[in-house]
Amino acid sequence: QVQLVESGGGLVQPGGSLRLSCVASGSILGIRDMGWYRQTPGKQRDLVATISAGGVANIADSVKGRFTISRDNAKTTVYLQMNSLKPEDTAVYYCCADLLVRTSAWRDYWGQGTQVTVSS
Repeated sequence: QVQLVESGGGLVQPGGSLRLSCVASGSILGIRDMGWYRQTPGKQRDLVATISAGGVANIADSVKGRFTISRDNAKTTVYLQMNSLKPEDTAVYYCCADLLVRTSAWRDYWGQGTQVTVSS
């Protein structure tokens, strides 16, 4: 009964900004790392950024200096602030969270993804 729902994607011009949100809901007993990944057709899903339960962030070199990851543990939400967007940032962005739920052990859960398109 756990669900991750991403929002905030859309079409933006190069140099623009978007803020993605991912809310985890359900019978969550614990939450550890959360992160964002992205994928384009024919390519593997690549890490964008992760953030630990303690707030330690890791950012991929390709987006370092432009993207910022943050989280609100009370709201079980992770954010991705995307600035200075480039066409090569176009992808489906997926939220991932390491969760403990009532009927399972710790494992990663994934959202459905949200499309980000950077184009003039």
